[in-house]
This record gives sequence, C-alpha cells and structure tokens, in this order.
Amino acid sequence: MNRREFIRSSMVLSAGVAAAHGLAAFDGPVGAPAGPASGFRPLRGGVGIFTGRGGTIGWLSSKEALVVVDTQFPDTALVCLKGIPGIGSRVIDATINTHHHADHTGGNVVFKAASKTLVAQENVPKLQFEAAKRAELQPKPDPAALVSSQVYADTTFADVWRRELGGEIVTAEFRGPAHTGGDAVVIFEKANVVHMGDLVFNRIYPYVDRPGGASIAGWIKALNDSVASYPADAIYIFGHGNPRFGVTGARDDLLVMRDFFSAVMEHVGKEVAAGRDKAAVVGMENFPGFPDFHSPLPNRLGLVLGAAFDELTAAKV
Repeated sequence: MNRREFIRSSMVLSAGVAAAHGLAAFDGPVGAPAGPASGFRPLRGGVGIFTGRGGTIGWLSSKEALVVVDTQFPDTALVCLKGIPGIGSRVIDATINTHHHADHTGGNVVFKAASKTLVAQENVPKLQFEAAKRAELQPKPDPAALVSSQVYADTTFADVWRRELGGEIVTAEFRGPAHTGGDAVVIFEKANVVHMGDLVFNRIYPYVDRPGGASIAGWIKALNDSVASYPADAIYIFGHGNPRFGVTGARDDLLVMRDFFSAVMEHVGKEVAAGRDKAAVVGMENFPGFPDFHSPLPNRLGLVLGAAFDELTAAKV
C-alpha cells in the first residue's frame, strides 16, 4: 500500500469508528437526505406506519385492538401517540420494541405509560442498559440514550411472543443475533404485514452493532428465514430506508439486503485470505455491485467492512 492509499484507508477507518460511536443512539441513514417529516400512512388491515425521527414506527388500530411497534424518541413518540387513528382515550394493548437502539426505544417513556405492556426479546433490556452506559462516555450523547432516560420492557420472551388481539394475531419472533443480539420480527398475521425492525436498511449501508451482539452471518440467516417463513405477498416495514426506496417494500427488498451482506462477507473473506489487514480492507468508498446503496463519505461502509473483518477473524469486541 502506498502512502496515498494508507492515508485514505486511515481516513475511512476513522470515519467508520466515528460512525460507530455517533450512532450508538441513532442508526438511521448516514450520507443520505433527511427522512420524511412526521406522518401516518395506512398499509392494510388496520396496520400502518409513522415516520419521524428514528426507526419507523408500525401501528395496528382497529375497534378491538391497538398495537405499536417501536417508539423512536420522546418528541416524535408523543406526536405518534396523539395521532394514531382511532386512539382517543384508549389504552394501547401492547407496545413492542424490535431491538434496543435508542431511536427505537427512546420513546418508551411515552408509550409505556399509555400501554398495558411493553414487550421485547429477553436480551433487549440488558443490551439497552449497556448501550446507554457506552453512550454516556461520548462527548455529546443524545439525551434519550442516557442511562437515566431508559425505560425497559416489562414483558420479555426468548423465541416467540404471540397474542390474539381483537381480530388480529400479533407475533414477535427472535431469529438469533443479527443487527443486534435481540432483534424481533413482528408479524400482523391477518393483515399480512411484517415489521422487520432494522433487519432491513432499505438500500442504505446498515449499522452492524458488534458491541450489541451483531452477527452478519446471523443476519443473512435471519433474512433467509424470513423470506422462507412469511407469505410472498406480505408488505414489509423497514426500520430505515433510502428516501428513493422508502421504508416499506416486498420480499425482494429482503433479498437485496441479504445479497449485499453475502457479497460483503465473500469480498472480505478473500481480502483476509490474501493477508490484507483491517485498514486495507475498510478502505473503500462504496461497495461495487450495489449502486443503490452508494453515498458520499462519511458513510457506514467502512464500519460494515470492519465488522465483517472482525467477525471473520474472530476479533474480540
């Protein structure tokens, strides 16, 4: 590697480290235009989405049941809570966190008080606390990421949580470590809508949270399992998305995410086999073959490649 290449690789590695620190509380798009303004959009069967600041909120509103999936931050959580169609003075039957990141749990303080139960996979409370402890070491952490701001699930599950709520059946499933060590996929079975949480970053470079238990190999498996398990015509909700592609989609979008990770692991595996070190491996501005993901530096690609390198070389977190 010549001096120019070394400097560039060092800059990319630094950007990846900075992204990892800066995104402990927020794992939305980097290098992409700002997300859409807060708003509600119905999908089908009484299920819809709320977009605002942070991970996409899913909701079910029927005469018999109210369910919320993810809570963003306190400010947008309050907007969402007030605006869910048909909520009035009703109590929410269940609020579900898809994982522990603060842009999906920061609004728990708002929704837990308005819900009969707050649900998450059993690893989430511990991961949430540990992430908050790390966030407090940062110069300017988001207030929602601090330990004192955390509100934890009161109902947890190991593999599956399932309830019949009114005319809908709501299921949350854990498919093993992937984006984090506690990701849940939430299925509204009658409506045939599936909330993937951050298992899909729709055409943007994802956040791979190794300190939070992430596994790229596990992520690929979780996507394959989801494709095999849910109906071909399901509507999928994604935690984050490129504004050109949005935060809802179809089975093919899961396959794009899977293929991106498979290509990353194959590429990094070859680099490791060739004896290249981590600084050389992460020195890539954009990943070839996936132009829809491309964005200028700083972006998360260096972090993704670094996580793949660590996973393949069994580096300790």
